Amino acid sequence: MVVIRTDDEPFVPPPYPYDRLNQLREMAASLPGGMIDLSIGAPCDAPPAEALRVLGEGEGLRTYPPSIGSPALLDATRGWLDRRFGIAIGEDEVGACLGLKEMVVGLPHWLRLREPDRDTVLYPAVSYPSYAMGARLAGCRSVPVAMDDQWRMDLSSIDDDDADSALCIWVNTPGNPAGALDDLAAVAAWGRERNIPVLSDECYIEFTWDGEPRSILRSGVEGVLALHSLSKRSNLAGLRVGSYSGDPDLVHYLREIRKHTGAMIPGPNQAAAVAALNDDAHVDAQKEIYRERINLVGSALRVLGANVDSPGGGFYLWVEANDGDAWDFADFLARRGGAVVSPGEFYGDQGHDHVRIALVQPTDRLKEMAVRLGA
Repeated sequence: MVVIRTDDEPFVPPPYPYDRLNQLREMAASLPGGMIDLSIGAPCDAPPAEALRVLGEGEGLRTYPPSIGSPALLDATRGWLDRRFGIAIGEDEVGACLGLKEMVVGLPHWLRLREPDRDTVLYPAVSYPSYAMGARLAGCRSVPVAMDDQWRMDLSSIDDDDADSALCIWVNTPGNPAGALDDLAAVAAWGRERNIPVLSDECYIEFTWDGEPRSILRSGVEGVLALHSLSKRSNLAGLRVGSYSGDPDLVHYLREIRKHTGAMIPGPNQAAAVAALNDDAHVDAQKEIYRERINLVGSALRVLGANVDSPGGGFYLWVEANDGDAWDFADFLARRGGAVVSPGEFYGDQGHDHVRIALVQPTDRLKEMAVRLGA
């Protein structure tokens, strides 16, 4: 098991993973028609028009916005959870945050202030890199939890000593990068048995392909925190609006500590988020767009002999490199298709022989990539 430990040496930030793709970007950009960047999960499609209209009005621009979220935003978040997923939560069980990366990276630090005798952050071994980075920045041990053959966390692999010192455990469903769907009820039960907070990153919940959308909140709020975002759901990554919901004691603690940090979503952004959360039609339309892109790119890669499984959720394809060399496969896709993708090692050692393809470019550009690859 790979464990990242902190020591007394000064912290030197490692290279940002996506900066390592610059050579591939140059290669792809040299093709006629230019580069098709499928490396970062930044949506390209239009946000809901009503959200943009409200944002332009500048409501709440002159005053300090509430860091916990305006009453209208918190009500809209609760209404969205109830309307879309049948999850009812109380007024004291939700708060707003500056997108999700702030929370993902900040939570280990804040939780360690609450429980200084615990220093271990458990997270999926193949996952969003910020889970491990948040632990490192908090001076914690980051311990990856092994994945099974379907890219789900294997809770039985967790060492008892690591569990005893665990500050929290992260779970991500649908998962980034593989699109896997964990048994969230089992993770919630595991955490409650050991008094370990379960932090459930559910930013792709609206794009669930296999069965009904899953949330840790379906198992109750005790000991759990669900994180949601407008970045993927509503193509509003630049708005920086997210939410955290769950255990009222934990939510109250985070609300209070964030007041002292000055972490406030700008007022106009909060107002625009209310409009986006109250509109489901644009999400349903976006879901069909991603479904088409998954089928399109998956088919093009299968023609080349690639092993492509359809994801259980999300808008990524997690593709095994034919020769087991992810960088070589990424080089091929850039050189021949003009597509820049992310080698799987960005998400953990266990993903070294895969690439992640983010389907976040317009469909006509993906068709162009397919034609290039098939030429």
